[in-house]
Amino acid sequence: MRENMAYLRRKADDFLKNWRRNPDRKPLIVKGSRQIGKTESIRKFGAENYGQVVEINFVEEPKYKRIVEDGYRTADIIKNISRIDPSKKFAEGETLFFFDELQEFPEIATALKFFCQDGRFDVICSGSMLGINYGRIESNSIGYKEDYRMHSFDFEEFLWAKGYDDSFTEDLFAHMTELTPFREGELALCQGLFLDFCILGGMPAVLREYIAKGTFEGSLGIQRQLLADYEEDVRKYAGGLDQGRILNVFRQIPVQLAKDNKKFQISKVAPGARFKDYRGCIEWLADAGMVNICHCMNYPELPLKGNFDETKYKIYFADSGLLVAMLDEEAQEDLRANKNLGVYKGALYENVVGEALVKSGYGLYYYKREDSTLEEDFFVRTMRNLIPVEVKATNGRAKSLKELIRSDKYEDIQYGIKFTGGNIGFENDIYTFPYFLAFLLKRYLAGRV
Repeated sequence: MRENMAYLRRKADDFLKNWRRNPDRKPLIVKGSRQIGKTESIRKFGAENYGQVVEINFVEEPKYKRIVEDGYRTADIIKNISRIDPSKKFAEGETLFFFDELQEFPEIATALKFFCQDGRFDVICSGSMLGINYGRIESNSIGYKEDYRMHSFDFEEFLWAKGYDDSFTEDLFAHMTELTPFREGELALCQGLFLDFCILGGMPAVLREYIAKGTFEGSLGIQRQLLADYEEDVRKYAGGLDQGRILNVFRQIPVQLAKDNKKFQISKVAPGARFKDYRGCIEWLADAGMVNICHCMNYPELPLKGNFDETKYKIYFADSGLLVAMLDEEAQEDLRANKNLGVYKGALYENVVGEALVKSGYGLYYYKREDSTLEEDFFVRTMRNLIPVEVKATNGRAKSLKELIRSDKYEDIQYGIKFTGGNIGFENDIYTFPYFLAFLLKRYLAGRV
Protein backbone atom coordinates (compact mmCIF):
# COMPACT_ATOMS: atom_id res chain seq x y z
CA MET A 1 0.00 0.00 0.00
CA ARG A 2 1.21 3.51 -0.77
CA GLU A 3 1.21 5.23 2.59
CA ASN A 4 1.52 8.71 1.09
CA MET A 5 -1.63 8.43 -0.98
CA ALA A 6 -4.69 10.39 0.04
CA TYR A 7 -7.28 8.61 2.14
CA LEU A 8 -10.08 7.06 0.09
CA ARG A 9 -13.55 7.88 1.39
CA ARG A 10 -15.51 4.98 2.88
CA LYS A 11 -19.12 4.46 3.97
CA ALA A 12 -17.74 3.46 7.35
CA ASP A 13 -16.70 7.10 7.85
CA ASP A 14 -20.29 8.28 8.19
CA PHE A 15 -21.21 5.35 10.42
CA LEU A 16 -18.34 6.14 12.80
CA LYS A 17 -19.26 9.82 12.96
CA ASN A 18 -22.88 8.97 13.78
CA TRP A 19 -21.73 6.50 16.42
CA ARG A 20 -19.64 9.22 18.04
CA ARG A 21 -22.64 11.61 18.10
CA ASN A 22 -24.83 9.10 19.96
CA PRO A 23 -24.75 9.98 23.68
CA ASP A 24 -25.70 6.37 24.53
CA ARG A 25 -23.01 4.78 22.38
CA LYS A 26 -21.56 1.45 23.45
CA PRO A 27 -18.15 -0.02 22.62
CA LEU A 28 -18.04 -0.79 18.90
CA ILE A 29 -16.80 -3.94 17.16
CA VAL A 30 -15.95 -3.47 13.48
CA LYS A 31 -16.11 -6.82 11.71
CA GLY A 32 -14.90 -7.74 8.22
CA SER A 33 -12.37 -9.79 6.29
CA ARG A 34 -8.66 -9.01 6.08
CA GLN A 35 -7.18 -5.99 4.29
CA ILE A 36 -10.46 -4.22 3.49
CA GLY A 37 -9.45 -0.94 5.19
CA LYS A 38 -10.86 -1.31 8.71
CA THR A 39 -7.75 -0.12 10.55
CA GLU A 40 -7.17 2.80 8.21
CA SER A 41 -10.74 4.08 8.59
CA ILE A 42 -10.69 3.74 12.39
CA ARG A 43 -7.33 5.51 12.64
CA LYS A 44 -8.54 8.42 10.52
CA PHE A 45 -11.74 8.69 12.56
CA GLY A 46 -9.76 8.62 15.82
CA ALA A 47 -7.28 11.26 14.69
CA GLU A 48 -10.08 13.63 13.66
CA ASN A 49 -12.34 13.17 16.67
CA TYR A 50 -10.22 12.53 19.78
CA GLY A 51 -7.40 14.18 21.66
CA GLN A 52 -5.74 10.80 22.26
CA VAL A 53 -6.01 7.42 20.57
CA VAL A 54 -4.66 4.45 22.53
CA GLU A 55 -4.11 1.86 19.78
CA ILE A 56 -3.16 -1.67 20.75
CA ASN A 57 -2.54 -4.35 18.12
CA PHE A 58 -2.56 -7.79 19.72
CA VAL A 59 -0.67 -9.35 16.79
CA GLU A 60 2.15 -6.81 16.63
CA GLU A 61 2.31 -6.26 20.40
CA PRO A 62 1.32 -9.49 22.19
CA LYS A 63 2.75 -8.09 25.44
CA TYR A 64 -0.52 -6.15 25.83
CA LYS A 65 -2.37 -9.40 26.47
CA ARG A 66 -1.14 -8.92 30.04
CA ILE A 67 -3.33 -5.86 30.60
CA VAL A 68 -6.14 -8.02 32.04
CA GLU A 69 -3.97 -9.82 34.58
CA ASP A 70 -5.53 -7.80 37.43
CA GLY A 71 -9.08 -8.06 36.07
CA TYR A 72 -11.25 -6.44 33.44
CA ARG A 73 -12.21 -3.21 35.16
CA THR A 74 -11.36 -0.06 33.23
CA ALA A 75 -9.08 1.30 35.97
CA ASP A 76 -7.08 -1.96 36.10
CA ILE A 77 -6.63 -2.04 32.33
CA ILE A 78 -5.49 1.60 32.22
CA LYS A 79 -3.03 0.95 35.04
CA ASN A 80 -1.52 -2.03 33.23
CA ILE A 81 -1.31 -0.21 29.88
CA SER A 82 0.53 2.61 31.69
CA ARG A 83 3.02 0.12 33.11
CA ILE A 84 3.85 -1.14 29.63
CA ASP A 85 3.91 2.32 28.00
CA PRO A 86 3.99 5.27 30.44
CA SER A 87 3.73 7.75 27.54
CA LYS A 88 0.10 6.86 26.81
CA LYS A 89 -2.45 9.44 28.06
CA PHE A 90 -6.05 8.85 29.14
CA ALA A 91 -8.06 12.10 29.13
CA GLU A 92 -11.68 11.42 30.07
CA GLY A 93 -14.11 12.09 27.22
CA GLU A 94 -11.24 12.69 24.78
CA THR A 95 -9.66 9.25 24.53
CA LEU A 96 -10.43 6.44 22.10
CA PHE A 97 -9.21 2.93 22.91
CA PHE A 98 -8.62 1.04 19.67
CA PHE A 99 -8.04 -2.69 20.20
CA ASP A 100 -6.96 -4.15 16.85
CA GLU A 101 -6.60 -7.82 15.79
CA LEU A 102 -9.16 -8.80 18.42
CA GLN A 103 -9.23 -12.36 17.10
CA GLU A 104 -5.77 -12.84 18.66
CA PHE A 105 -7.10 -11.95 22.12
CA PRO A 106 -10.90 -12.35 22.29
CA GLU A 107 -10.68 -12.27 26.10
CA ILE A 108 -10.43 -8.46 25.97
CA ALA A 109 -14.11 -8.45 24.94
CA THR A 110 -14.95 -9.13 28.60
CA ALA A 111 -13.63 -5.64 29.36
CA LEU A 112 -16.24 -4.02 27.08
CA LYS A 113 -18.87 -4.44 29.77
CA PHE A 114 -16.75 -2.46 32.21
CA PHE A 115 -15.84 0.23 29.66
CA CYS A 116 -19.55 0.58 28.84
CA GLN A 117 -20.51 0.91 32.50
CA ASP A 118 -17.61 3.25 33.24
CA GLY A 119 -18.56 5.65 30.43
CA ARG A 120 -15.42 7.80 30.48
CA PHE A 121 -13.78 6.41 27.32
CA ASP A 122 -14.83 5.26 23.88
CA VAL A 123 -13.73 1.84 22.61
CA ILE A 124 -13.50 0.37 19.12
CA CYS A 125 -12.36 -3.21 18.49
CA SER A 126 -11.51 -4.70 15.13
CA GLY A 127 -9.76 -7.64 13.54
CA SER A 128 -9.20 -9.46 10.28
CA MET A 129 -10.71 -12.80 11.24
CA LEU A 130 -13.22 -11.88 13.93
CA GLY A 131 -15.96 -14.15 12.63
CA ILE A 132 -14.20 -17.35 13.55
CA ASN A 133 -13.97 -16.38 17.23
CA TYR A 134 -17.14 -14.34 17.38
CA GLY A 135 -19.03 -16.81 19.55
CA ARG A 136 -16.53 -16.24 22.36
CA ILE A 137 -16.50 -12.49 21.82
CA GLU A 138 -20.30 -12.32 21.81
CA SER A 139 -20.66 -14.35 25.00
CA ASN A 140 -18.15 -12.12 26.78
CA SER A 141 -19.74 -8.81 25.81
CA ILE A 142 -23.39 -9.39 24.91
CA GLY A 143 -25.52 -6.35 25.65
CA TYR A 144 -22.51 -4.07 26.09
CA LYS A 145 -21.33 -3.51 22.51
CA GLU A 146 -22.50 -2.59 19.03
CA ASP A 147 -21.47 -4.36 15.82
CA TYR A 148 -20.67 -2.90 12.42
CA ARG A 149 -19.94 -4.99 9.35
CA MET A 150 -17.40 -3.53 6.93
CA HIS A 151 -16.71 -4.82 3.43
CA SER A 152 -14.27 -4.09 0.64
CA PHE A 153 -15.17 -1.12 -1.56
CA ASP A 154 -18.56 -1.26 -3.25
CA PHE A 155 -19.23 0.40 -6.61
CA GLU A 156 -20.27 3.70 -5.02
CA GLU A 157 -17.05 3.87 -3.00
CA PHE A 158 -15.14 3.04 -6.19
CA LEU A 159 -16.83 6.02 -7.88
CA TRP A 160 -15.73 8.24 -4.98
CA ALA A 161 -12.16 6.96 -5.42
CA LYS A 162 -12.37 7.87 -9.10
CA GLY A 163 -13.38 11.43 -8.20
CA TYR A 164 -17.16 11.29 -8.68
CA ASP A 165 -19.17 12.99 -5.94
CA ASP A 166 -22.59 12.25 -4.46
CA SER A 167 -24.38 14.09 -7.26
CA PHE A 168 -23.29 11.34 -9.66
CA THR A 169 -24.93 8.68 -7.49
CA GLU A 170 -28.05 10.83 -7.15
CA ASP A 171 -28.27 11.09 -10.94
CA LEU A 172 -28.01 7.29 -11.24
CA PHE A 173 -30.75 6.90 -8.64
CA ALA A 174 -32.99 9.41 -10.44
CA HIS A 175 -32.70 7.38 -13.64
CA MET A 176 -33.69 4.31 -11.66
CA THR A 177 -36.70 5.77 -9.86
CA GLU A 178 -38.01 7.62 -12.91
CA LEU A 179 -37.30 4.65 -15.22
CA THR A 180 -35.48 7.02 -17.56
CA PRO A 181 -33.10 5.20 -19.92
CA PHE A 182 -29.53 6.47 -20.05
CA ARG A 183 -28.30 8.30 -23.12
CA GLU A 184 -25.77 6.34 -25.15
CA GLY A 185 -22.77 8.29 -23.81
CA GLU A 186 -23.96 8.05 -20.20
CA LEU A 187 -24.51 4.31 -20.49
CA ALA A 188 -21.09 3.73 -22.06
CA LEU A 189 -19.38 5.76 -19.32
CA CYS A 190 -21.09 3.88 -16.48
CA GLN A 191 -20.58 0.49 -18.09
CA GLY A 192 -16.88 1.24 -18.55
CA LEU A 193 -16.47 2.28 -14.93
CA PHE A 194 -18.35 -0.78 -13.74
CA LEU A 195 -16.28 -3.17 -15.86
CA ASP A 196 -13.11 -1.71 -14.38
CA PHE A 197 -14.57 -2.24 -10.91
CA CYS A 198 -15.51 -5.83 -11.71
CA ILE A 199 -11.97 -6.63 -12.88
CA LEU A 200 -10.32 -4.86 -9.95
CA GLY A 201 -12.74 -5.70 -7.15
CA GLY A 202 -12.86 -3.58 -4.02
CA MET A 203 -9.70 -4.41 -2.08
CA PRO A 204 -8.04 -1.11 -1.09
CA ALA A 205 -4.49 -2.16 -2.04
CA VAL A 206 -5.65 -3.02 -5.57
CA LEU A 207 -7.63 0.19 -6.00
CA ARG A 208 -4.79 2.38 -4.73
CA GLU A 209 -2.45 0.92 -7.34
CA TYR A 210 -5.06 1.42 -10.05
CA ILE A 211 -5.80 5.02 -9.01
CA ALA A 212 -2.09 5.82 -8.84
CA LYS A 213 -1.21 4.33 -12.25
CA GLY A 214 -4.48 4.70 -14.11
CA THR A 215 -4.06 1.19 -15.54
CA PHE A 216 -4.47 -2.45 -14.49
CA GLU A 217 -0.68 -2.83 -14.27
CA GLY A 218 0.22 -4.64 -11.09
CA SER A 219 -3.38 -5.30 -10.03
CA LEU A 220 -3.29 -9.04 -10.74
CA GLY A 221 -0.11 -9.46 -8.72
CA ILE A 222 -1.66 -7.71 -5.72
CA GLN A 223 -4.85 -9.77 -6.01
CA ARG A 224 -2.87 -13.01 -6.10
CA GLN A 225 -0.88 -11.95 -3.06
CA LEU A 226 -4.15 -11.26 -1.23
CA LEU A 227 -5.33 -14.75 -2.14
CA ALA A 228 -2.07 -16.18 -0.80
CA ASP A 229 -2.61 -14.19 2.41
CA TYR A 230 -6.13 -15.60 2.72
CA GLU A 231 -4.78 -19.13 2.36
CA GLU A 232 -2.16 -18.37 5.00
CA ASP A 233 -4.97 -17.23 7.32
CA VAL A 234 -6.65 -20.61 6.83
CA ARG A 235 -3.47 -22.34 7.95
CA LYS A 236 -3.08 -19.98 10.92
CA TYR A 237 -6.62 -19.76 12.26
CA ALA A 238 -8.48 -22.89 11.16
CA GLY A 239 -7.74 -24.60 14.47
CA GLY A 240 -9.16 -28.09 14.77
CA LEU A 241 -10.83 -28.04 11.35
CA ASP A 242 -9.22 -29.75 8.39
CA GLN A 243 -7.26 -26.93 6.74
CA GLY A 244 -6.86 -28.93 3.55
CA ARG A 245 -10.61 -29.30 3.20
CA ILE A 246 -11.17 -25.56 3.70
CA LEU A 247 -8.58 -24.75 1.02
CA ASN A 248 -10.08 -27.34 -1.34
CA VAL A 249 -13.51 -25.70 -1.02
CA PHE A 250 -12.04 -22.22 -1.53
CA ARG A 251 -10.15 -23.26 -4.67
CA GLN A 252 -13.18 -25.08 -6.09
CA ILE A 253 -15.45 -22.02 -6.11
CA PRO A 254 -14.41 -20.61 -9.52
CA VAL A 255 -14.58 -24.06 -11.09
CA GLN A 256 -18.11 -24.69 -9.87
CA LEU A 257 -19.37 -21.18 -10.65
CA ALA A 258 -18.27 -21.72 -14.26
CA LYS A 259 -20.82 -24.51 -14.67
CA ASP A 260 -24.39 -23.97 -15.85
CA ASN A 261 -25.55 -25.53 -12.59
CA LYS A 262 -23.85 -23.22 -10.11
CA LYS A 263 -25.01 -25.10 -7.02
CA PHE A 264 -21.90 -25.97 -5.04
CA GLN A 265 -21.36 -29.73 -5.08
CA ILE A 266 -19.23 -31.10 -2.26
CA SER A 267 -18.92 -34.39 -4.15
CA LYS A 268 -16.81 -32.55 -6.76
CA VAL A 269 -14.33 -31.20 -4.20
CA ALA A 270 -12.72 -34.56 -3.47
CA PRO A 271 -13.50 -38.26 -4.05
CA GLY A 272 -16.04 -39.48 -1.51
CA ALA A 273 -16.57 -36.01 -0.03
CA ARG A 274 -19.83 -35.61 1.92
CA PHE A 275 -21.69 -32.52 3.13
CA LYS A 276 -21.49 -33.48 6.81
CA ASP A 277 -17.68 -33.63 6.55
CA TYR A 278 -17.39 -30.22 4.90
CA ARG A 279 -20.16 -28.20 6.53
CA GLY A 280 -17.81 -26.65 9.09
CA CYS A 281 -15.33 -25.73 6.36
CA ILE A 282 -17.93 -23.74 4.42
CA GLU A 283 -19.12 -22.00 7.58
CA TRP A 284 -15.52 -21.16 8.44
CA LEU A 285 -14.96 -19.43 5.08
CA ALA A 286 -18.19 -17.47 5.50
CA ASP A 287 -17.35 -16.48 9.08
CA ALA A 288 -13.92 -15.31 7.92
CA GLY A 289 -15.62 -13.01 5.40
CA MET A 290 -13.96 -14.70 2.44
CA VAL A 291 -17.13 -15.98 0.75
CA ASN A 292 -20.86 -15.28 0.55
CA ILE A 293 -23.25 -18.24 0.89
CA CYS A 294 -26.45 -18.19 -1.19
CA HIS A 295 -29.04 -20.56 0.30
CA CYS A 296 -31.57 -22.52 -1.75
CA MET A 297 -35.12 -21.72 -0.63
CA ASN A 298 -37.58 -24.51 0.03
CA TYR A 299 -40.28 -22.52 -1.76
CA PRO A 300 -40.49 -18.94 -3.13
CA GLU A 301 -42.47 -17.39 -0.29
CA LEU A 302 -41.94 -15.26 2.79
CA PRO A 303 -40.27 -15.38 5.22
CA LEU A 304 -36.75 -15.82 3.86
CA LYS A 305 -34.98 -16.72 7.09
CA GLY A 306 -35.31 -20.39 7.88
CA ASN A 307 -36.98 -21.09 4.54
CA PHE A 308 -34.05 -22.91 2.96
CA ASP A 309 -32.38 -26.30 2.61
CA GLU A 310 -29.02 -26.17 4.41
CA THR A 311 -27.58 -28.86 2.11
CA LYS A 312 -28.17 -26.82 -1.08
CA TYR A 313 -26.30 -23.57 -1.69
CA LYS A 314 -24.13 -21.58 -4.05
CA ILE A 315 -20.85 -20.06 -2.92
CA TYR A 316 -19.67 -16.68 -4.22
CA PHE A 317 -16.52 -14.72 -3.50
CA ALA A 318 -17.02 -11.81 -1.11
CA ASP A 319 -14.90 -9.71 -3.48
CA SER A 320 -15.33 -10.30 -7.20
CA GLY A 321 -11.82 -9.09 -7.99
CA LEU A 322 -10.43 -12.09 -6.13
CA LEU A 323 -12.63 -14.38 -8.21
CA VAL A 324 -11.20 -12.72 -11.33
CA ALA A 325 -7.68 -13.36 -10.03
CA MET A 326 -8.44 -17.08 -9.78
CA LEU A 327 -9.58 -17.49 -13.38
CA ASP A 328 -7.45 -19.46 -15.81
CA GLU A 329 -4.85 -17.60 -17.88
CA GLU A 330 -6.96 -17.48 -21.07
CA ALA A 331 -9.96 -16.04 -19.24
CA GLN A 332 -7.69 -13.53 -17.48
CA GLU A 333 -6.25 -12.29 -20.76
CA ASP A 334 -9.66 -12.03 -22.43
CA LEU A 335 -11.16 -10.24 -19.46
CA ARG A 336 -8.40 -7.66 -18.97
CA ALA A 337 -7.64 -7.04 -22.64
CA ASN A 338 -11.16 -7.15 -24.07
CA LYS A 339 -13.22 -6.59 -20.90
CA ASN A 340 -15.29 -9.61 -21.83
CA LEU A 341 -17.13 -10.12 -18.57
CA GLY A 342 -19.22 -12.95 -20.02
CA VAL A 343 -16.16 -15.14 -20.40
CA TYR A 344 -17.12 -17.30 -17.42
CA LYS A 345 -20.69 -18.20 -18.40
CA GLY A 346 -22.28 -15.45 -16.36
CA ALA A 347 -20.56 -16.47 -13.13
CA LEU A 348 -18.96 -13.06 -12.78
CA TYR A 349 -22.27 -11.29 -13.31
CA GLU A 350 -23.90 -13.33 -10.56
CA ASN A 351 -20.94 -12.88 -8.22
CA VAL A 352 -20.89 -9.11 -8.74
CA VAL A 353 -24.64 -8.70 -8.15
CA GLY A 354 -24.57 -11.06 -5.16
CA GLU A 355 -21.67 -9.07 -3.74
CA ALA A 356 -23.62 -5.82 -4.21
CA LEU A 357 -26.62 -7.30 -2.39
CA VAL A 358 -24.51 -8.44 0.57
CA LYS A 359 -22.76 -5.09 0.81
CA SER A 360 -26.22 -3.47 0.88
CA GLY A 361 -27.19 -5.62 3.87
CA TYR A 362 -29.12 -8.42 2.17
CA GLY A 363 -28.73 -12.14 2.78
CA LEU A 364 -28.47 -14.29 -0.34
CA TYR A 365 -31.21 -16.73 -1.36
CA TYR A 366 -32.04 -18.51 -4.61
CA TYR A 367 -34.57 -21.09 -5.76
CA LYS A 368 -34.43 -24.10 -8.06
CA ARG A 369 -37.39 -26.40 -8.55
CA GLU A 370 -36.62 -30.09 -8.12
CA ASP A 371 -37.33 -30.83 -11.80
CA SER A 372 -35.14 -27.87 -12.85
CA THR A 373 -38.01 -26.26 -14.78
CA LEU A 374 -37.80 -23.06 -12.74
CA GLU A 375 -34.72 -21.36 -11.30
CA GLU A 376 -34.14 -17.84 -9.97
CA ASP A 377 -30.77 -16.31 -9.11
CA PHE A 378 -31.65 -14.23 -6.03
CA PHE A 379 -34.56 -13.13 -3.84
CA VAL A 380 -34.88 -10.03 -1.67
CA ARG A 381 -37.84 -8.71 0.25
CA THR A 382 -39.66 -5.56 1.25
CA MET A 383 -42.17 -5.31 4.09
CA ARG A 384 -44.88 -6.93 1.98
CA ASN A 385 -43.33 -8.50 -1.09
CA LEU A 386 -40.86 -11.16 -2.11
CA ILE A 387 -38.90 -9.93 -5.12
CA PRO A 388 -37.11 -12.28 -7.51
CA VAL A 389 -33.87 -10.88 -8.93
CA GLU A 390 -32.52 -12.29 -12.19
CA VAL A 391 -29.01 -11.72 -13.50
CA LYS A 392 -28.72 -12.13 -17.26
CA ALA A 393 -25.41 -12.38 -19.08
CA THR A 394 -27.35 -11.38 -22.19
CA ASN A 395 -30.53 -9.35 -22.39
CA GLY A 396 -32.58 -12.40 -23.25
CA ARG A 397 -35.85 -13.89 -22.07
CA ALA A 398 -36.52 -14.34 -18.38
CA LYS A 399 -38.82 -17.36 -18.42
CA SER A 400 -38.59 -18.22 -14.72
CA LEU A 401 -39.00 -14.60 -13.68
CA LYS A 402 -42.18 -14.27 -15.76
CA GLU A 403 -43.63 -17.48 -14.31
CA LEU A 404 -42.94 -16.39 -10.73
CA ILE A 405 -44.78 -13.11 -11.33
CA ARG A 406 -47.74 -14.45 -13.32
CA SER A 407 -48.50 -17.66 -11.44
CA ASP A 408 -51.08 -17.68 -8.66
CA LYS A 409 -48.87 -20.13 -6.76
CA TYR A 410 -46.52 -17.38 -5.58
CA GLU A 411 -48.71 -14.96 -3.65
CA ASP A 412 -45.84 -12.94 -2.19
CA ILE A 413 -44.44 -12.05 -5.63
CA GLN A 414 -45.94 -9.09 -7.51
CA TYR A 415 -43.03 -7.94 -9.67
CA GLY A 416 -39.40 -8.75 -10.41
CA ILE A 417 -36.00 -7.18 -11.06
CA LYS A 418 -33.68 -8.06 -13.94
CA PHE A 419 -30.07 -6.90 -14.15
CA THR A 420 -28.50 -6.95 -17.62
CA GLY A 421 -25.84 -5.30 -19.72
CA GLY A 422 -28.51 -3.15 -21.37
CA ASN A 423 -30.48 -0.04 -20.44
CA ILE A 424 -33.35 0.72 -18.08
CA GLY A 425 -36.78 -0.63 -18.99
CA PHE A 426 -40.11 -1.91 -17.66
CA GLU A 427 -42.35 -4.56 -19.19
CA ASN A 428 -44.72 -7.24 -17.84
CA ASP A 429 -44.03 -6.22 -14.22
CA ILE A 430 -40.29 -6.70 -14.71
CA TYR A 431 -37.98 -3.77 -13.98
CA THR A 432 -34.78 -4.01 -16.03
CA PHE A 433 -31.66 -2.22 -14.83
CA PRO A 434 -27.99 -2.20 -15.87
CA TYR A 435 -25.66 -4.18 -13.62
CA PHE A 436 -24.02 -1.01 -12.33
CA LEU A 437 -27.24 -0.02 -10.52
CA ALA A 438 -27.27 -3.14 -8.30
CA PHE A 439 -25.69 -1.20 -5.40
CA LEU A 440 -28.79 1.04 -5.34
CA LEU A 441 -31.38 -1.75 -5.27
CA LYS A 442 -32.07 -1.66 -1.52
CA ARG A 443 -32.56 2.12 -1.58
CA TYR A 444 -34.81 1.77 -4.64
CA LEU A 445 -37.00 -0.89 -3.03
CA ALA A 446 -37.23 1.08 0.22
CA GLY A 447 -39.14 3.72 -1.72
CA ARG A 448 -41.64 1.10 -2.90
CA VAL A 449 -42.49 -0.21 0.61
